[in-house]
This record gives sequence, C-alpha cells and structure tokens, in this order.
Amino acid sequence: MKKGIVCFFVFSAWLIPKLIIAQTVDKNATKETRNLLANLHKQAGKGILFGHQDDLAYGVGWKYEAGRSDVKETTGQLPAVYGWELGRIEMDAPVNLDGVPFDKMKQFITTAYESGSVVTISWHLNNPLTGKTAWDPSPGTVEAILPGGQKNELYKTWLDKVAAFMLDLKGKKGEYIPVIFRPFHELNGSWFWWGKNHCTPEQIKQLYRFTETYLEETKNVHNLLYAYNTDRFTASEDYLERYPGDDYVDVIGFDIYQKGDILANDKFITETDKSLSLIEKIAVFKNKIPALTEFGYKTVPDAQWWTDVLAKALKNHTIAYMLAWRNAGRKSKNEIEFYVPYRGQVSAANFKKFSMMNTMIFEKKVAKKKLYTK
Repeated sequence: MKKGIVCFFVFSAWLIPKLIIAQTVDKNATKETRNLLANLHKQAGKGILFGHQDDLAYGVGWKYEAGRSDVKETTGQLPAVYGWELGRIEMDAPVNLDGVPFDKMKQFITTAYESGSVVTISWHLNNPLTGKTAWDPSPGTVEAILPGGQKNELYKTWLDKVAAFMLDLKGKKGEYIPVIFRPFHELNGSWFWWGKNHCTPEQIKQLYRFTETYLEETKNVHNLLYAYNTDRFTASEDYLERYPGDDYVDVIGFDIYQKGDILANDKFITETDKSLSLIEKIAVFKNKIPALTEFGYKTVPDAQWWTDVLAKALKNHTIAYMLAWRNAGRKSKNEIEFYVPYRGQVSAANFKKFSMMNTMIFEKKVAKKKLYTK
C-alpha cells in the first residue's frame, strides 16, 4: 500500500474539516459547470440523486412517447439524473448503439437541464483499430490511438464529433449545458478494448489525459466534468491503478450489478457497502465527487429489493448520485431487460417506497437545489 493511502485511512476523519471545495479540472469550465461541481460537493450527506439511463427515450413496452418514463409511472416523479450514450457518434450514425436518435437525445438533455436535473454521458466507442464494437478487445488498440500511433489521427476525428455534440447542448440563454462525461468506464475489467488485459496502466492514463486535453484545448469544450469509474474492485490500490491523476478527474465512481437470485442479496449489500466506503474515503482524500456510476439488478425479481437490499447498502453513505441502468424492454421472445420497475412489476410498490425515503432525491427535490447557480 502506498504511503499516501496509508495516511489517508489513518487520518481521513482529521482531513474532513480542512477540506477545501475543489475546482473543476478544466480551468476554463463554464460558470454553470463550475456551479454544478460546487453544488454536488455541498450535496454530500444531504441525500443521493437518483438517476436512470435513457429514461425519457423508452421503457418496457413503449418508445418515444412524450412525457413517459418508467420511473415516473412507478414513483410519481422523474429522476434527478439522466444517463445517455454516445456510442456510434464516431461513425456518423443518426442513432446511438441503443437506437436512440442523437437529435432526440439533445432534446431530452435540454429537458433534463431545464428541470434542474443532472446529465451524465458514457461512450461505448467502436474499436478504432479494427472497426468492430467496443467489445472487440484486440490488443494494441490503446497504443494505436495515442499520439504517434497509427490511429491517432482517426481518433481525433472521433473526438471532433464528440466535441460537436457537447457544444450543441445549450440552454435557453445560449449557455452550454454541463455534462458529466465518463469515457473508458469499467476500465479495470477486460470486456472493452480499453480494458485491463489489453493495455498497460500507463497507456490508459495517457489516453484519458489526451482525450480530455484535446477536448478542452483543441476543441474548446468547457462544459464537461470528467468521471473516472471502474467496475467492481476490492481495495484502494486496485481502484487507483489506472487513475489518470487528480488534474484530470472531477467525479469518481464504480459500477456494480447484483447477479443471481435473491440469495445473493446479502453478498450485494456487503460488497456495495464496502466499495462505497472506499470510494468516499478516496473522494475525501482527493477532494472529488463520489458516485455510484452504474448499478442494477436485472428484472428486479425481489419484491422488496429497493428498501431491503439497496437501501441497506446505501445506508450512512454520502455519494452524490447513483445511476440505474436502462429499461431496454423486450429484447427477444424469451428475454426482457429492465433495471427499474415499470407499472405493475413485482417491485414497483417497493420502488415507490424507496423513492420517498428522506435520503433519496428525485426531480421535485433536485429542482429546488438549483445545482447550476451559486
């Protein structure tokens, strides 16, 4: 264990009162982006913003119906955080890898911003070395797109398209809408081409730094907060192995999904609780925003899962927000995919009860917080 981390665990309680509110890692970040970061810091310990991927676009049994949301239909209100995805934007496709039109996505993002909610965006970009999907783990891909690599120029054109999308997100006064951008998520796993077994820690750090620097300095994109997030991890050393540095990260988080039947409930509670504790300690030490960047239990078969499992895992934790994965709906004759309940689903009533807990923040509460103003 590194000496700094040792001191952190021993003296973390002593450090908290001396904590200074962090500045955005982009020194030229817009006013609204700076305000969002500052207000998410202030939010610590005052409740957790609840989010859902693709919430306004589709749900179980419906798609692109104005005003519909599975979260709203089960809780009575919309989420406080909206997750979206840029995969395929690099290919000039009109829709992303989940079929959401990019033009509609911009409208949904504007709606979320105007309601006072938070927007976070991931990017499952294709493999720039092979042209296949993000799940094509061909060796040498990261090295190929670093400066000097054979695909660096191609990668820069892809970043140009990301930049154009981000700069097209504007509010009613022409201000740029802040976005929490989380590139290369789950980088400690090996299912994506940027994963652990396909590049060295230094290579992925360099790629993260290059990506951010290019967007800021070459493309003048200044409405982003940058999130670093892993998949499951067991210790602070594991979590920080591929961390690009404090100067490149605003938000830290991790993704975790419960797998198996309800007999796995206790294991999920224990593992999530431990990981949240580690994340929060690292966040204090590095002065970053802690978050649960993705979570879920596919089809939520446990009728009491939200209050009896998830709420227990979250108890006494001070993360800023959490993002449930998408309700893809019917994927085949024998498969349906969703991570928050829809109307009538077995856990719907319990999800509503969960949403009414004092520690949970949905749209109505987040609107009062005015996260984009001082």
